[in-house]
Amino acid sequence: MTGSTDSGPPRFPATRVSLIEALGAADPGVRMPAYETLVGVYWKPVYKYLRVARRFDHDDAEDLTQDFFARAFERDSLVSFDPSIARFRTFLRVCLDRFAANAFKARGRLKRGGGQARISLDPDELETIAADRAAAADPEQYFRREWVRALFDGALEAVSADYRRRGKDTQLAVFLATDVDPPEGNRRPTYDELAARFSVPVTQITNYLAAARRAFRREAMERLRAVSGTEEEFVAEARELFGVDAV
Repeated sequence: MTGSTDSGPPRFPATRVSLIEALGAADPGVRMPAYETLVGVYWKPVYKYLRVARRFDHDDAEDLTQDFFARAFERDSLVSFDPSIARFRTFLRVCLDRFAANAFKARGRLKRGGGQARISLDPDELETIAADRAAAADPEQYFRREWVRALFDGALEAVSADYRRRGKDTQLAVFLATDVDPPEGNRRPTYDELAARFSVPVTQITNYLAAARRAFRREAMERLRAVSGTEEEFVAEARELFGVDAV
């Protein structure tokens, strides 16, 4: 198994033309793919940030998320990004804070402190929201955490779909059982246990995991590069996320 996900056309715009340049392009064929890439990675972090850190209810957070991206696209507000001041992720969050503040003034519906917000989520989601609000004391760190989660979730979905398409379900199952699914009793299964479970030699388990991890890292790096404001920002983010320089 090679674990390659390189077949077919690239899913992301080449970042030799940066995301910001692409967002400001006059050509819709350049601009729209960049916009779709931005929304694909940032939609969930923006929604959760509005929901948790800014305490909008479910419906308002959904509406504001859509409005934020629509207005950013229509008014080119993100094109004013200056990489000498902050990373693009931070710049986008600051723009979102301003947008949320204006929405609060217009609607007067943001509940603070002990206020009762209208919520339309199931109990499990409510428990998650409550836990997240404790973690959102630092808005920048919370937004970064959700951004990383969305980045990795998207990479996992892409790798999983690629493996299933190519009939590599066992290889995917080994990867999920080891690196993704919560380990039983906080203990990852050993290679011997995985070999017995999937009826393959231990050497195959080693090969499966090495290939899947490479595929996941490559996909995550591709997505990271696609939404970085500059090449320098991409290298810095990659170093922080993966502990090595991007190559």
